Amino acid sequence: MIESVDALILARIQFAFTISFHFIFPAFSIGVASYLAVLEGLWLKTGKPVYLDLFKYWLKIFAIAFAMGVVSGIVMSYQFGTNWSVFSDVAGPVIGPLMAYEVLTAFFLEAGFLGVMLFGMDKVGRKLHFFATLMVAAGTFVSAFWILSVNSWMQTPTGFELAANGQYLPGPSWWAIIFNPSFLYRLVHTVTAAYLTTAFVVGAVGAFHLLKDRTSQHARTMFSMAMWMAALVAPVQIFVGDMHGLNTMEHQPQKVMAMEGHYDSHPDGAPFYVFGIPNDEEQRLDWALGIPKLSSLILKHDLNAPLAGLDTIPDDEQPPVFIVFWAFRIMVAIGVAMLGIGVWSLLARMRGKLYDWSWLHRAALVMGPSGFVAVIAGWATTEVGRQPYVIYGLLRTADAASPLAAPAIAASLLAFVVVYFAVFSVGTWYLLRLMSAAPKAHETGVKRGDKGPIRTAGITPGPTQNPGQSQVLPADEGDAR
Repeated sequence: MIESVDALILARIQFAFTISFHFIFPAFSIGVASYLAVLEGLWLKTGKPVYLDLFKYWLKIFAIAFAMGVVSGIVMSYQFGTNWSVFSDVAGPVIGPLMAYEVLTAFFLEAGFLGVMLFGMDKVGRKLHFFATLMVAAGTFVSAFWILSVNSWMQTPTGFELAANGQYLPGPSWWAIIFNPSFLYRLVHTVTAAYLTTAFVVGAVGAFHLLKDRTSQHARTMFSMAMWMAALVAPVQIFVGDMHGLNTMEHQPQKVMAMEGHYDSHPDGAPFYVFGIPNDEEQRLDWALGIPKLSSLILKHDLNAPLAGLDTIPDDEQPPVFIVFWAFRIMVAIGVAMLGIGVWSLLARMRGKLYDWSWLHRAALVMGPSGFVAVIAGWATTEVGRQPYVIYGLLRTADAASPLAAPAIAASLLAFVVVYFAVFSVGTWYLLRLMSAAPKAHETGVKRGDKGPIRTAGITPGPTQNPGQSQVLPADEGDAR
């Protein structure tokens, strides 16, 4: 019995470890692909070289991140067959086709146009190259669409039929499976998180170079575009997150109870606990610091609305509260910090000091990796909050695992840890090295109206520019204010 429990825990740790690494790269590549499409579109529309320079700069970063995401994602599918064979057998008729659709649509779309996007700028016309960039960006969204449909079906399963052999089979309509009750909320919330993650990385890179050279037009453009994204999208993300939470409360109430730390029911208004130490054994929140009735206001829009607690849920149906409680607070805290940076940048922009306030630049630099932390915290809230089920309400995680011994899983987990840290540490180091280098100014040999290939050369120093030094464009060139 102990060996069986240990094997299950190790299998869960292995899946959590590998998916945490993998989730970081798609969250980044989804946003960067769209950012590249915006940059190329602005360059084609305005003819300003700064946009082309930034396109080439971020294209290299995207290529590395995309490759690392593909490599880390391959491992995920193998784990379904090795560590979670029962789940694969039982749910395969439903999730198998959805994952196949992801390959047939998104992966082929990305693979078909990625080469043109990366290497075709000197070989195809501008419109065709821009179309390829748009298709790669669309491919990343379509990939997220199918993967999140699978995950959402596991959270809120609908549209299936139970076969005599225990398998879950597709019902009469695939629409009920794909567009399950939580899918659209999770899709919008996750994709918006990817855009914010990218915005704060771009903002951090722009801030880093602004701190080194406040006159750099490339740094100014990056920082300005990123801060617009933070100011406009962060409040939208908070609203979407609230809607997603209300949907979760309807379909997975014990997850919300764990997020709120509500061990006890509150018949006349529930507090929002800012701090506390969940104690599953004693079924209480130790060292609790709460704001009276705020949770009822957020979840029910009524200060005195009653909220049920985990005392209404059997012990074996409750998720691990500590992880869910604190992962949720980390995600919310980062979201509020992102909103704060966005408001701060708006104030600086209104006063004409967006490129002069060094403390804003330092704060944006510190916030650079915050999006990655937030998406991992959000993933932990969603996935751990679903426990003890892998298919919510239908298949328990303990019943979905393969009959493997703990030493076998431990050996593969150790191998993953060693290889992942070795490979992805080098990849991350290289990405940071690319970001630390200042964008270069390129000379375009084709005028704005030309339809032919885009010819590019290296840096061409101007009359007052030394070789190897980035060209400083006039103040109105590429200024995204």
